[in-house]
Amino acid sequence: MRTQRGSATTWLAILALSAVGMAAAADGDTFITLGTHGGPVPDARRSEPANALVVGQAVYLVDVGDGAAEQMAKAGLSLQAIKAVFISHLHFDHTGGLFAVLALRDQTSAAGRLRIYGPPGIRETVNGLLAAMKPGAESGYGIPGTHFTAPEDTVEVIEIRGGAQVAIDGFKVSAVENTHYSFPPGSEMRKRFQSLSFRFDLPDRSIVYTGDTGPSDAVTALATGADLLVSELIDAQVAGGTAAPAHGAAELYTPSEVMREHMSKHHLTPDQVGQMASRAKVGRLVITHFVGGRVPGASTDSYIAAIHKWYGGPAEIADDLNRY
Repeated sequence: MRTQRGSATTWLAILALSAVGMAAAADGDTFITLGTHGGPVPDARRSEPANALVVGQAVYLVDVGDGAAEQMAKAGLSLQAIKAVFISHLHFDHTGGLFAVLALRDQTSAAGRLRIYGPPGIRETVNGLLAAMKPGAESGYGIPGTHFTAPEDTVEVIEIRGGAQVAIDGFKVSAVENTHYSFPPGSEMRKRFQSLSFRFDLPDRSIVYTGDTGPSDAVTALATGADLLVSELIDAQVAGGTAAPAHGAAELYTPSEVMREHMSKHHLTPDQVGQMASRAKVGRLVITHFVGGRVPGASTDSYIAAIHKWYGGPAEIADDLNRY
């Protein structure tokens, strides 16, 4: 049967050659901070939270905020090289770019099913995105007589909870529930939703990604002995609306009691990040999902100084497209 996927042979050949070249440029074991801005308000200088773990020629996305596909292109990574996606939680600044990644992979005939791992609710989220893809997939390139691949046949969704371990492509991924949500134990909301932190145990090193979290003994235990800890950090006064955000987004958050509580309990301050890194004895600390008084050229030394009160190892605030 002739299919839509076979109706643009020349175009796909070009794409395949491009994919090989871009993936080859990504050889090695590298963690790339594609987007380092703590959402949800877009920032002119930094993209929404997204990361790429590159192992050899394979790419594993770790959260997929708005603009992730474009950031991958800037990093020289091909959509064709993505083997799996890990979503830490369902807030839109961490999932907003997933639709583009799924749809563009479909449109460019990426081979195989894409595995998507995430907390409870990720299946419902992805199913909605796949339903939204169907009209565009069915109409295709507008050539009569062609057939389309159903979007739901292009992905495999695996819901995981805290305590899960996944063996994937020669390395291990461990997840713990963190404290970005504070639903009471045993409640229906606690059963329905979790926010996760991930540890990637690769052949040569270990990387822990906190995602969004407040102080958490579980996350500290997960990070123990890690070579690289990639942690969120928020200036709660700026983010919670009690101080004017110096980086130009005056509407960053509604200064409500709900938001102030969320920012103070469900995120990490510099001192808390330093304490966690020290207790876990990590080799290196990188800050992402940064919300603070950051303008072009402005110093962030005060945040690093606060971290170094507790943690003596190397620490820095990441920019978009940094490689570690």
